[in-house]
Order: sequence, then structure tokens, then C-alpha cells
Amino acid sequence: MLIVETIARIRREHFIKGKTIKEIARDLKVSRNTVRKVLRSGETSFEYERQVQPRPKLGRWAVELDGLLAANAAKPAREQLTLIRIFEELRSRGYDGGYDAVRRYARRWSKERGQSTAAAYVPLSFAPGEAYQFDWSHEVVLLSGTTVMVKAAHVRLCHSRMLFVRAYPRETQEMVFDAHDRAFALFKGTCTRGIYDNMKTAVETIFVGKGRLYNRRFLQMCSHYLVDPVACTPASGWEKGQVENQVGLVRERFFTPRLRFKNLDELNAWLLDKCIAYAKVHRHPELVDQTIWEVFEAERPQTRSLCRPLRRLPCGDGIGLEDLPGALRQQQVLGRSQRSRATGRGSSLCRSHRDPSGWTHRCRAPAILWPRRYRLRPLALCAGARPQTRRLAQRCSLQRLGAASRDRADPAQACQHRRRQSTDGRHPQRGAD
Repeated sequence: MLIVETIARIRREHFIKGKTIKEIARDLKVSRNTVRKVLRSGETSFEYERQVQPRPKLGRWAVELDGLLAANAAKPAREQLTLIRIFEELRSRGYDGGYDAVRRYARRWSKERGQSTAAAYVPLSFAPGEAYQFDWSHEVVLLSGTTVMVKAAHVRLCHSRMLFVRAYPRETQEMVFDAHDRAFALFKGTCTRGIYDNMKTAVETIFVGKGRLYNRRFLQMCSHYLVDPVACTPASGWEKGQVENQVGLVRERFFTPRLRFKNLDELNAWLLDKCIAYAKVHRHPELVDQTIWEVFEAERPQTRSLCRPLRRLPCGDGIGLEDLPGALRQQQVLGRSQRSRATGRGSSLCRSHRDPSGWTHRCRAPAILWPRRYRLRPLALCAGARPQTRRLAQRCSLQRLGAASRDRADPAQACQHRRRQSTDGRHPQRGAD
């Protein structure tokens, strides 16, 4: 059988050096008929494929082997048998042939079945303004000299490939809502469909097929933006492959080498500029004569215009979230927005008469809820706590005392109550410092 190197040398000897068939046959020690076959056919390789495979022993067992292979393919991946187990099952039924014949037949059967199933597929192409994809990733950055693991929210328009990335301290539902709010503000519109994975903040129960029981507050957000949510099949990342690819691209181009910023606000401002700069420089993968930003500008008129930004939405037990950015600030400081696992007591966000512009964290019990590292005792009693953290504890304590005395009509009685509640007997405002 001729190898590819011999065929290439025969062609070079004849077409480049101008040798005759007789000279080539003498030099390479091959027959003249072989040289003629190579030169006249114009082929660069010759392969022999058997047209009919004789199966003297497997022939009458082909029907049973087809049934075993089909039944095995229908089982879950962890329950499927190997070919050697199928061969042993066939031997137990009376087959006296060899394993190689079964292996060749199973390989051909799998190839034919794969061709029949792969003939029908849905291409992942999207019309302008049709869909966007959302996903989370974990990135490591340096904030104020401290190594921090941040959660990056990724949003990608499927048609124009326009990307949006924003970093958050965690993946709570408030962060999901804020990421959508800021992404749609950049896009200046929304799409018809939103493609997600089965994250807990969006999907509560997974049914057979595409059936999902979505989170009620997540559905409220989708209803606000008139978006139809679509959850991917579990362990099928290709259904939202664009944003999965964006995660790796952003990690390689944006977060490598490790970023250094003072706080999350500076990091997010830098990420927004990088997203826009990347879109203006790089070409669209399908419309190669245009950049991503140019396709994005053309897609904007096809998106649904925003009626109003997301600012009022319920977000948990006992929480009335009317100011989403204010609640996010409290999330970064206090670390919890829903029921605490440390004390088993609820907490809520409420407006404070001392800080009307923002939200304060009011507890329903004397103990204050704190992040995980200070979960065993109240932060104000921790001797090793940082000075700014101790001042935050004193401030929250004063706000709680002020809220309790606000309902008292007599100012003198309210002042006496604050003195009695103070731990050191001094006035709370004087003792705060």
C-alpha cells in the first residue's frame, strides 16, 4: 500500500524535475503501473475500504446485538455498559464468536446512529434584539491591598456580541437585579428573551425538559422588563455558549494580570470602559467587515426601549426594597439581606431618621447581625475588631436606640431612656466616639 510520502515524491519527481515514468519506477523501486496510477488519478492518498464485511458468526446475532446496543444507549450515562459487558451478555445467550467482531459492529452502529441524530439541529443564530445571555464568574482582585474573590456578572447580547461585566461581593438576588439594571442602561433597551443557567436566584425547581418553576421575585423583574426567561438544560453549557466564552475572554484579557483597585466602584468603572473599548476595536465574528460596536449601534433600534429603571421591587422576607442601590450598599457592609443563619432571627432594611438618604439595617433582636468572621459575638464586644468596624457597631446601636426613643412624646423621658440603655451610663451621642 502506498504511503503519502511516496505519492508526494512521485508527483514531485514527475511534475517538478520532469522525470519519465521509467526513471521514477527505477529510482523509487515501484512498478510503472503504480507510477501511472498516481500521475493519472491526481490523488494524494489511496485508502482501501472493504465494501462488504463478512460476519460468518455474528451475522445471525446482529438483531440481538442491535437490541442490546439500543437499550444500552437509552440508559443514563452512569448506568451504561461497556462493550466488553455487552459482549459477555451476548456470549451468555449462545454467541461463540470473538470480541473484535462485536467491537467493529458496535463502532459502525454508533457512527450510523450519530449521523442520523446529528442531521437535525437548531443553529444558534439570533435576530437583532432577540435574546441576551447572563452568567456569573469568580475572579480574584486586590482591593485596598487585600486579595478578594469577587463575583463578576456577565451579560451579552446574542446578535451583536456586545458584552457587559460588573463585579459584586456576592451573588444574591439584589446583585442580579442591579446587574440587569445597569446592563440595560448601557444597552439602552432590553431583548425579547433572556437565557440563564439554573441558578438558585432564578430557578427554584427543575422539571422534565424545559419546564421550570422560577423564583417569584425573579419573575417580577422579568415582567418589569417584559423579558421571557429561558433556562438552559442542566450540564448543557453550549445553550448559552456566547456568555460562557465571554467568561474565559474577560478572565484572560481583563483580570490577567491581577487587578489592583481601591474599591469596587473604581473596578466597575474600569471594567465598563474596557468593555466599550473592546467592542470598538474587535471585529464581529460573523459580520467581519464591522466591529462589535458598529453592529451594536445598528441593533439598538431593534431592542425594546426601557420604560423606567428598576428601583422598586420586593427582595426577601421582611424587606421592602424601594432603593436598590441603597440596599446594595448595605449588602456590602453587613453581608446579609435575608434571614441570618447565625442567630436564627430576621432582619430588615428600613429608613433611618439619622440617615434619610440611605438604608439602615434594623434588627428585630438586641444582637446585631454581622458577617461570618464575627458571627459568634456582637461586633461591638470584639476586642480585636478594626476601629472602623467598632464605630459602625456603635452607630448601628445608636440608630436602634434613636428609633426606640422616636416614638416617645416627652423629650425628657426619651433622653432618660437613652441614658438607661447606654452601657457606660453616658449619653449615646457623647459615648459614640
